[in-house]
Amino acid sequence: MSVGQNISAGNADWTFGNDVPDTFVDHIKVSVPLYESGHDLVCQLSDYFVKKEGVAYEIGTSTGELLRKLAMHNTHKPDLRWIGLDVEDAMIEAARKHCADVPQIEILNEDIRLMELEKADLIVSYYTMQFIAPRDRQAVFDKIYQSLNWGGAFIMFEKVRGPDARFQDIVTQLYSDFKLKNGFSPEEIIEKSRSLKGVMEPFSTQGNLDLLGRAGFQDIMSIQKYICFEGFLAIK
Repeated sequence: MSVGQNISAGNADWTFGNDVPDTFVDHIKVSVPLYESGHDLVCQLSDYFVKKEGVAYEIGTSTGELLRKLAMHNTHKPDLRWIGLDVEDAMIEAARKHCADVPQIEILNEDIRLMELEKADLIVSYYTMQFIAPRDRQAVFDKIYQSLNWGGAFIMFEKVRGPDARFQDIVTQLYSDFKLKNGFSPEEIIEKSRSLKGVMEPFSTQGNLDLLGRAGFQDIMSIQKYICFEGFLAIK
């Protein structure tokens, strides 16, 4: 069944592979509030953390949109390495094409759960952690904290659940209204929700703060929030 922008997905069977990269950017821009302004914010925040000869990662780079923006924002630091990670072959191919003319960018077909990270000044996760199985998530947060240099930052944007049932009902309806206003049909909204069952597992704001805290982060700030979409800045 269609979930919008000519993307099809079955019940509990959402994937970022197949033909999804072809229209993924168009789909996500009308699916996630403040998507592009969040990109701009991440780029502006990078000024405070990336070093001229440092390393920065994006976990779940998808088509490389944000990674390319970050590299272009920091062209005055030509020895800074940008490394994008993804596990979907189709996304890797799309990202490599999109970033082919930026020599500072490297796109790796790697699973964050399995690979060892170099010491980094910045690690970005833009709506990715919610797709990592809850049983593995704390270990990933721990790895991120351990891989950051002291004073480095983890910037994470996530869909978040409401703190209780009443708030969850409110944010669910508001988000449905948002998607209707952006041209999705009721059927597409329902099918997208069905396709994400068991695939995307968002935590509440407090749940994410708990993960960050257990990993070792003490300095944490919410940097953007719209209904059930939130950005966090955590500094080591």
